[in-house]
Amino acid sequence: MKIEDLFSVRGKVALVTGGSRGIGEMIARGYVENGAKVYISARKADACDALAKELSAQGTCISLPADLSRMDEIDRLAQELERREKRLDILVNNAGASWGADFDTFPEAGWNKVMDLNVKSIFFLTQRLRKLLEAAGSADNYARVINIGSIDGMHVSDLETYSYAASKAGVLHLTRMMAKNLAKKHIAVNAIAPGYFPSKMTAGIPQEFAEASLNETPMKRKGQPEDMAGVAIYLASKASGFVCGSVIAVDGGYATTA
Repeated sequence: MKIEDLFSVRGKVALVTGGSRGIGEMIARGYVENGAKVYISARKADACDALAKELSAQGTCISLPADLSRMDEIDRLAQELERREKRLDILVNNAGASWGADFDTFPEAGWNKVMDLNVKSIFFLTQRLRKLLEAAGSADNYARVINIGSIDGMHVSDLETYSYAASKAGVLHLTRMMAKNLAKKHIAVNAIAPGYFPSKMTAGIPQEFAEASLNETPMKRKGQPEDMAGVAIYLASKASGFVCGSVIAVDGGYATTA
């Protein structure tokens, strides 16, 4: 098989949640530029609409805003996608949030918000879209679910983001649970665990922590958009046809060597 066919996402239908900025934008842009029809969802409609308009100059990108921390919004998003499509080849569960506070003052709200969006929404949106995913999958070409975790679910961070770290560890194990059961439906589930990529979320990291993490990263740099797009394209293409239940750390080696 030619390499351009092995790594192709052309003609595939994808939904990227949290797709208006950061890692979601990197993935959505990579898919659009390589011929996929991409739906992006985000809580803020203006940002979602603006990026969809920009990316539509290079391909097909459609805005479907939704607040995925709410069950009714998960259902509404799924209904809207079902109205437009008969199949879904790629679901990227990227929508997420973080919360930082010291141990003694960490609030319940910081658990509920983060767990609902980072873990609960992944399960229930995938559950709700299973039929569209199943319609896309076949024995020789599975549909793909790509969950966005974090290296903070793999190692112990110096930051006091208790619910975030716990939620991302949960995402990685949820990925394995989903992979075992959805493979029977010709749906392959895998996860990406990003390291330090420039985004609104990482912009809130104190400078001393950011510098320390870069110093301890073997590759001595932050992640770039093409780093994230590349692994997302791999996990959505025939190149990863026998990959199921895996977690790929995209972090320049930080989580496994620091």
